[in-house]
Amino acid sequence: MKRTLLATAFLACIPAANYLISNVGTVCVPAGPCLIPVFPGVMAPSGVLLIGAALALRDALQEVAGRRIVLGCIVAGAVLSLGLSPALAAASAAAFLLSELLDFAVYDRLRARSLPWAVLASGLAGALADSLLFSALAFGSVKWAPGLVLAKLYASAAFAAWLAVRRRSIPT
Repeated sequence: MKRTLLATAFLACIPAANYLISNVGTVCVPAGPCLIPVFPGVMAPSGVLLIGAALALRDALQEVAGRRIVLGCIVAGAVLSLGLSPALAAASAAAFLLSELLDFAVYDRLRARSLPWAVLASGLAGALADSLLFSALAFGSVKWAPGLVLAKLYASAAFAAWLAVRRRSIPT
């Protein structure tokens, strides 16, 4: 049940993020993304809110479902992205696939040492890869990459903090 819920939430992030980018924001750039403020003076395409969540959900899914299920969901997510968002399809699928595989590799190597640090490090790796590649492919510029990275790190930092607090509250 928990595994199915996490996998569904992870996969739902992709089409929902693509919808937000094209339709929801405080300002929408003609022939470009809809933007939201992520820090004073820093804007990012609105879909970033859900992509940051996807990075954290992927880590949580790996903990309850294992590597094979996560890799299957990553591939399914890339295919889903191609099928549901024709305007952003190639950029979204390529960025999703690369960033999630990078997040997976970093998280998998660090998780035995420290789950909170693994979440932060893999979130940073995934956020950088996703932000730079998606921006370059979708918009022909990395202009919004700093805001994208920052917003995605919010989700990773929140999940890492929750893990750290949760681990301290569990008696050993």
